[in-house]
Amino acid sequence: DSDWEAYKVPPTRTPVSERTTSVPNPVAFFQTVFNYVVDAPVTFVREWIERQQAKNKFYYYHQKFRRVPDLSECLEGDYLCFFEAEAQWRRDRMVDQEIVEIVRERLGACKQREGPNQFQNCAKEAELLAQVTKAYQDRYGDLGVHGNARTCLMKQKHRMMEERKAQANASQ
Repeated sequence: DSDWEAYKVPPTRTPVSERTTSVPNPVAFFQTVFNYVVDAPVTFVREWIERQQAKNKFYYYHQKFRRVPDLSECLEGDYLCFFEAEAQWRRDRMVDQEIVEIVRERLGACKQREGPNQFQNCAKEAELLAQVTKAYQDRYGDLGVHGNARTCLMKQKHRMMEERKAQANASQ
């Protein structure tokens, strides 16, 4: 009972449009010119650069910096040494911050995993976090946002002097 005229079967092949003019299509002409003038040279240069980079890969995330002298080892007026020591101090501070954060995440994961038994089963992680945070606080605490290698060195010097004074008072 289907009405074949209402639901005609589509043609099996799409008909090719007949060209009505002998003038070439300007869009195709500009596409071809663009391809040969702009796209092909850019593609060639990019592929050549990628081949050169593939020969000697540089993994920036495995970059290893050489250790530079500490600020206390720099000579007076050696501004390059001061700058390198400051950069080294900043890298060390970032590494120490990441160490504290990793230990904190491990303790949090242990607490989440153990649930009510966290005080028994996570004591080792809690002790490690206490040690790491104390060491970080001893070295970088109270420096503030604008802390630098010189203020950190002075803080450590004052702390060592206080410890010696306390030892001298205790021995008397």
